[in-house]
Amino acid sequence: MPTEAKTPYLTRESVLKDLSDEEVASVSTAEATSHLSNGDEYLDLDHLEKGIRRDQGHVLPKKAVHEQTWRKIMGQLKGS
Repeated sequence: MPTEAKTPYLTRESVLKDLSDEEVASVSTAEATSHLSNGDEYLDLDHLEKGIRRDQGHVLPKKAVHEQTWRKIMGQLKGS
């Protein structure tokens, strides 16, 4: 099953439960300092075929968290 079909079943809460308190704080800070506001529209220039997207308020830039935290989250996405 493609990743796109699996990710709706993976919630923010289920991702955060496997992170340490420090990692959760890092993710929360990254979400709060995102340059997109809840409801902002954007284009993913690497995937223009997806058309205009709308920010849902929980954006996590990779550069905002430690590499180990990012790997944990990616592991959960691959395993869902």
